[in-house]
Amino acid sequence: MKELPKYYENVYDVVRLIPEGRITNYGAIANFLSLGSARMVGWALSAGLHIGDVPAHRVVNRKGELSGRGHFSTPTLMQERLEAEGIVVIDDKVVNFDQLFWSPVSFLE
Repeated sequence: MKELPKYYENVYDVVRLIPEGRITNYGAIANFLSLGSARMVGWALSAGLHIGDVPAHRVVNRKGELSGRGHFSTPTLMQERLEAEGIVVIDDKVVNFDQLFWSPVSFLE
């Protein structure tokens, strides 16, 4: 089995900090970890969907769209998990994205 890049665990650690009922985006995590690319966060989350304590459903793209939904076991699972936390999703996009956005930098404050 191929060893995963070391930064993956850093991504998982940040995602574990996202409070229930809040969301963040790939770029915010990438900037926080100085990864240089939001795609790197996406790669890590895609590889780690089987890890039960990483709430990857709380990470969306910069527009609030559920761009990672295709990586879940069903195409609707990401939305179902968000809705179970009280987040409204319409047409694969988080409603009130700006109010629900959580920045990893806020964890340091």
